[in-house]
Amino acid sequence: MARIKQAVRKYDHEASYKLSAKLKAFQTAQAAAKNPEPSSAGEKSRPSQSPILKPYRFRPGAVELRKIRRYKKSTELVIRKLPFQRLVSEITRSFKAGFRCQSAALAALQEAAEAYLVGLFGDTNLCAIHAKRVTIQPKDMILALRIRGERRIL
Repeated sequence: MARIKQAVRKYDHEASYKLSAKLKAFQTAQAAAKNPEPSSAGEKSRPSQSPILKPYRFRPGAVELRKIRRYKKSTELVIRKLPFQRLVSEITRSFKAGFRCQSAALAALQEAAEAYLVGLFGDTNLCAIHAKRVTIQPKDMILALRIRGERRIL
């Protein structure tokens, strides 16, 4: 008998979590239907016979790694537009009152800011790895800024 190549199945953990939450709600509803509340004080309630499943719990860091992979694939902006616009208007208000900005200029400014921050965090991560750590610390960011030649310190 010849062997055939099987298709790879992807397992969606978020869907399974939603499914287990629905299953839990369904099981509690069934248990309530089977065991109605005691009508008189003399009757005692019995514990439900069906076990209630706990929702699936991911290992620490698994969800974060999945988010990192998702953000690496995508090209959308990470910072939301409206909070960034408020920040820009607050900063420009300190220079000149009534300063207005086009939406294309705000988009370009946000793109540049995110590119700068991604690069800075990448350098900070390299500094942490060089120190044989996986967690970045403020001293890593200060070192990355000094190596880059930027004068401002956090």
